[in-house]
Amino acid sequence: ARQGLTANPDVMCNKLIKFGCFEEVAGKDFDYTATGHYATTTKIEDTVWLSTSPDPVKDQTDFLCQIDSLQVNKLMFPIGHLWKHQVREIAEKAHLLNAERKDSQGICFLGNIDFRDYIKSHLGENPGDVREIETGHKIGEHKGLWFYTIGQRKGLGFSGGPWFVVKKNIKRNILFVSHGYDPDKVYKEHVTMNDFHFISGNPFNGIGGKSQTDEKEGMRVTFKIRHTPEYLGGFLSKKEDGHWFLQADEKIHGVAPGQFCVVYDQEHHLCYGSGEIN
Repeated sequence: ARQGLTANPDVMCNKLIKFGCFEEVAGKDFDYTATGHYATTTKIEDTVWLSTSPDPVKDQTDFLCQIDSLQVNKLMFPIGHLWKHQVREIAEKAHLLNAERKDSQGICFLGNIDFRDYIKSHLGENPGDVREIETGHKIGEHKGLWFYTIGQRKGLGFSGGPWFVVKKNIKRNILFVSHGYDPDKVYKEHVTMNDFHFISGNPFNGIGGKSQTDEKEGMRVTFKIRHTPEYLGGFLSKKEDGHWFLQADEKIHGVAPGQFCVVYDQEHHLCYGSGEIN
């Protein structure tokens, strides 16, 4: 956050705490661990892959994109094959108290604490200019770039809105905003990642009898850069310098350094893994 990156605590919580520390302390004594994530697993030959839920709105494979093959092999998702409305119907029939509970939001392990208060307690404040990206005009001041994320609209508090966060200048401590979330200069045609984490194996080595593909030649994939029901199409390849490069089929907005680009097969069924956007 101090570096202006947009981290995803849900992803790291799943990797390091829910399926990391838990496995070291308790999970190791059991054959499987069951969770309530909306996700599934798919076995192809001898490999178990993380795969998507049929409910595109609730699918949570993007939050599991940094777990490893050992974790996937031990995971069970009892409701992962269901749609959310089906789960609620089952809960109602079983007379569960939380059958009508609203979906949870925010960071689970922080409880009811305000996220801005949590960040402020650790990083403090660092005021700077807020400027309209099209004109460069100053429209206000921010209290620290770490309080904002690319694409944010709610909770900005700047007059003359609505405003969208479209860019951060870390060196000059400037937050750039726009009235619309689609000025041409904030669109990108590609995503770059320093490294890529493959969950169950490198799909370039072939899956289920498919022939190997050269990483430098690349392969067609689908991907997400945020938690949405929609999948984007693109072409993933590895460059000579070792960086991973995803060329998108269409221009994309809201590419935030520090977030994870989550990559799937062409049918957005198997989740291959993810890389941190740079």
